[in-house]
Amino acid sequence: MTSGLKTLSPIAIPLRLWPKASLFHSSHQKLHLPIPRSASLFYPLCTLQTSGPRALPKGVGEAVNEASKKNSFLQVVLVSPQIPGNVGSIARTCAASGVKLHLVQPLGFAIDDTKLKRAGLDYWPYVVVKVHLSWSEFLVYFSRQIGEKRLLAFTKSGTTIHSDLCYRRGDWLVFGSETKGLPPEAVLDCKNEPLGGGTVRIPMVDTYVRCLNLSVSVGVAVYEASRQIDYEQLQSLPEEPHTCIDPSFFKEDIFA
Repeated sequence: MTSGLKTLSPIAIPLRLWPKASLFHSSHQKLHLPIPRSASLFYPLCTLQTSGPRALPKGVGEAVNEASKKNSFLQVVLVSPQIPGNVGSIARTCAASGVKLHLVQPLGFAIDDTKLKRAGLDYWPYVVVKVHLSWSEFLVYFSRQIGEKRLLAFTKSGTTIHSDLCYRRGDWLVFGSETKGLPPEAVLDCKNEPLGGGTVRIPMVDTYVRCLNLSVSVGVAVYEASRQIDYEQLQSLPEEPHTCIDPSFFKEDIFA
C-alpha cells in the first residue's frame, strides 16, 4: 500500500547557541569572597552584592523595606527549597499578601537563577527576603526577634488542620523542601516551647497524591492566616507603585 505521506528531506538549519547570561548582570566575574559570620544571621536579599554564588538582585524589597520594619504580622520560612520556580512564585504571593520571606540554606539552586527571577516577575521590590545559612542560625535570628512569635511547621503529618488553627500576629509559617519536607530538628523545634506552636497539615487525598506543590501550600496557609487576622498586614504597605524597578526584571507572565 502506498503511503499518502511524502518523505520529508532533511534541511540543514543553523543552530546558534547563546551563552547563559547572569540573571541580573550580563557580564561580571565571579568572586569568591569569605562571608563574615555576622552575615549568616541576617542577610537581606536587597543587598548591593553583585557577584558570587549568593549574588542578589539590586532593589529587592526596596519598595516595602521601611514599612516592613513595622509589619511583623506573618512571615514565611522555606527550609532548603529545591525548585527556583516555586520560590519565585512564593515570593510573588508574599508580595501580594504583605508577608516577609525567609530562605534557609542549603538551597537547591543558585540565588540568581533565571527561573527564580521569572516566577517573581517585577514584584521583587515588594517582598522583603532574608537568607540564613542553616536552620540553627535561623533559630538564633528568630529568638532575637522582639515581640510575640511562634513557629508553625506545615507538614503532611501535622496534628492540626490548617483551617482549624487559630493564627495570630507573630506567626512564622515554616515549610520544608519539595523532596524531603522539613528536617526532623526543624519539626521538633516547631513542636516544643518556647519557640514552637505545633505542626499543621493541609488536608488532601493522599492515596495517590503524595503532596501539594510547595507554592500552593504556602498560598493556602498564608491566606488562611491572613483572613483570620483580618489582613492587617496589608494596611501598612505603600499605596503607590515603586518607580525604580530594575529593568532586568521580567514584567510579563508568559504562562498566565
